[in-house]
Amino acid sequence: MSDARVVIVGGGLAGSEAAWQVARRGLRVDLYEMRPAHGTPVHQTGDLAELVCSNSLKSNLLDTASGLLKEEMRRCDSLIVRVADSVKVPAGGALAVDREAFARGVTAAIEALPNVRIVREEMRAIPEGLCVVATGPLASDAIAASIAAFTGKGYLYFYDAISPIVDADSIDRGKVFGASRYGKGGEDYLNCPLTEAEYGQFHTALLTAAEAPTHEFEKEINYFEGCLPIEEMARRGRDTLAFGPMKPVGLVDPRTGRQPYAVVQLRQDNLAAEFYSMVGFQNHLKFGEQIRIFRMIPGLERAEFPRLGQVHRNSYINAPAILLPTFQARRRRDLFFAGQISGVEGYLESAAAGLTAGINAARLADGQPPVIFPATTALGALAHYISSADPANYQPTNIAFGLFPPLQQTIRDKKQKKEALVRRALGDLDAFMAQSLLAGAPAR
Repeated sequence: MSDARVVIVGGGLAGSEAAWQVARRGLRVDLYEMRPAHGTPVHQTGDLAELVCSNSLKSNLLDTASGLLKEEMRRCDSLIVRVADSVKVPAGGALAVDREAFARGVTAAIEALPNVRIVREEMRAIPEGLCVVATGPLASDAIAASIAAFTGKGYLYFYDAISPIVDADSIDRGKVFGASRYGKGGEDYLNCPLTEAEYGQFHTALLTAAEAPTHEFEKEINYFEGCLPIEEMARRGRDTLAFGPMKPVGLVDPRTGRQPYAVVQLRQDNLAAEFYSMVGFQNHLKFGEQIRIFRMIPGLERAEFPRLGQVHRNSYINAPAILLPTFQARRRRDLFFAGQISGVEGYLESAAAGLTAGINAARLADGQPPVIFPATTALGALAHYISSADPANYQPTNIAFGLFPPLQQTIRDKKQKKEALVRRALGDLDAFMAQSLLAGAPAR
């Protein structure tokens, strides 16, 4: 085991993944996580890698960019994907997990590493020496000030909102039906069908609902487009929700034999199927208003909500101005950023950033040059985006095929084009790993 030590700030998905990647290469890790001594507005436990917004790591299908990213991470021995695979719950083509089992699994895996020391205290400033800052979107005020002072750019803010969870026993099963869109995944979702009249009443109720009080740090709200609150979507037009999270396309109510005007999908939230999350129903409404309005949905008239939706701050640095594609800071090469603080969006993307930062921090500690994943891979495309996008109008992004460089040949069929992008990505990743010896990096 090497005497070199890497400090990692933050025990979320990115920090946990970074710690795993560093430790399995035989280096010592000090992993700082302030919870449970210092809480956040949304976390409820002291477990590492606690999921707070959704239990889904998005599509697991290889014809999607997120499915490809997960497969690449598997080939790089990702802890996050490994644990997720072991505690997955039915969700069609998506990789959804039992959230509590997932956090416990990641925590146990990190605690079992003999060369990792978990420090349960707040890191108040960017430490000296080799470190990975993976504070997540809810960095404490002290470390946030330190990061802002380092970047010289201050912070950019967007606001994320978490979806409600419904007690399974309180759902009227006589009014809902099990199905996945287009039959992909069987009956993994519970669907609450709405007629046009019911949808219109629901939409009107959202427009007139009282929002939760805005905290001082929320004064200038700029929601991330990929996670808009439902009341914000409702304001954009009567049918915006019906073409968004309440889209009925590909769903047929077996009782009527017809497609409903709109649906609310419920996704299993834990292995025991005790709770279901309301898909795409993140919001910033008062709790009483949420209960009143959501009980207008067929099947949820007597619903009980163990958790209601709420807004929280997501903070991120202006990545293209600050970071290299290795996730190193441009003006301090022993400092890495990872996770949502590094300018990516989503649980999966945060873990991918932690994987890249962890690998490169370990290489730097070992006297090896950092590596840059090929831009033709999902890992490389994400790294290229965060380091090369326009810093004047930077917006965090999920992984998408649009981030990949074009194929050499023109393929007009969308399905065939995606298949070609996936083949190229996995082929280039395997060749890259063999050449850079990433595949042969067991703990020493």
